[in-house]
Amino acid sequence: MAIIRVYAGPDGQSHFEEITPKLEPRGDQSASGELIPGTGIVIRRFDAKRSNPWHHAPGRYAVFTLSGAVDIEIGDGTVKRLGPGDILIAEDLTGQGHATREVGPDARVSIFVPLER
Repeated sequence: MAIIRVYAGPDGQSHFEEITPKLEPRGDQSASGELIPGTGIVIRRFDAKRSNPWHHAPGRYAVFTLSGAVDIEIGDGTVKRLGPGDILIAEDLTGQGHATREVGPDARVSIFVPLER
């Protein structure tokens, strides 16, 4: 599982940051991470051949990929592929933004959770 953050830097470009959650043992053979406040969920389905040229995140979201895959490109040409189980923290609300390309053959299904700013 990857957790990737895409954000706008002071240079006006989008950047990637890999996030490792801090998990604390609960004493019952499980561990929990910190709460990230959200306000609901949106389920989206993207056609397998869809691409979306340069754009900003529509808001600050945690995006959980359930099925399919997507390539996300930032301004310096770096591409990250996210698939089932991967999480994107999308918060590049300004600057150049990022581009996305679905990676077929199947549609991508993701859950978007709006996050507080």
